[in-house]
Amino acid sequence: MSIRMPLGRLAGRLGTSRISTASRPAVLPRAFRQQQQRSYSSEPPRANNPSKVKFWPFFVVIGLGTLGYIGLVNRRKGTAPAPGGSQPNTPGAEVAGPVFSAKDVTVVFVLGGPGAGKGTQCAKLVEKHGFTHLSAGDLLRAEQDRPGSQFGDLIRDYIKNGLIVPMEVTVKLLENAMVDALRQKGTKEGRFLIDGFPRKLDQAYKFEDTVCPAKLVLFFDCPEKVMEARLMERGKTSGRADDNAESIRKRFRVFIETSMPVVDYYEKQGKVVKVEAVTTPDQVFAETQKRLRERLGADF
Repeated sequence: MSIRMPLGRLAGRLGTSRISTASRPAVLPRAFRQQQQRSYSSEPPRANNPSKVKFWPFFVVIGLGTLGYIGLVNRRKGTAPAPGGSQPNTPGAEVAGPVFSAKDVTVVFVLGGPGAGKGTQCAKLVEKHGFTHLSAGDLLRAEQDRPGSQFGDLIRDYIKNGLIVPMEVTVKLLENAMVDALRQKGTKEGRFLIDGFPRKLDQAYKFEDTVCPAKLVLFFDCPEKVMEARLMERGKTSGRADDNAESIRKRFRVFIETSMPVVDYYEKQGKVVKVEAVTTPDQVFAETQKRLRERLGADF
């Protein structure tokens, strides 16, 4: 059985259906709706990787610090003392290098234990061959007795106790004596016997860096018993504060511990002329001349 509906009524229903469908909001995809909500949200957008740490500020700080340090080092290089020669001869004074050239000035260090006869042999070399003799010990004793000397008491205490006077004092006294000797002769050339010096390696370094390199080391070798007997005999008339048994033994110990390394140091350089100093002064001098001619020539 067919159902008949009037055409007007059907048309009215169809129109109502189209209107209600058109007025209903369209259903959007879920992902698109979420994107729209985020776009209008009041919260700031999240970073892709919130846990990531930025390292470039650290590299900038490290770079600036490195450049500053390099600049500081370069500035200090301009004012830093050069090795050796920059060390002061006396407190507060600076020297750029050796005062004397080895081409103009010949320096022979004269070493040996206390009582080995260094002074006696130097006197003979001065008389026969025209050397200038400088005794480190004599210069120190003269300085301690000089009125107004700022080092007098210090030198006196060191000598009395058989100790080595600070090298700045000794080196400066030797330098001044060499300058005076050349000035008196009116020349820049000279030959020096420096007796009883250097007594330590640092003195050797200091002297060669600031005054003049040494040509040779004349070493008088003598047994301790012989040297002690000579010193005790000399003490009867010398008036020296260190010519007594206690000081003599201290001086022997100091020489063995500090001065023998100086001899060893120069011996490795082939600069040591060794002479046995047990026989009489004339016999020792004859041997000394023979050895020096071998090293310095017949007309030394």
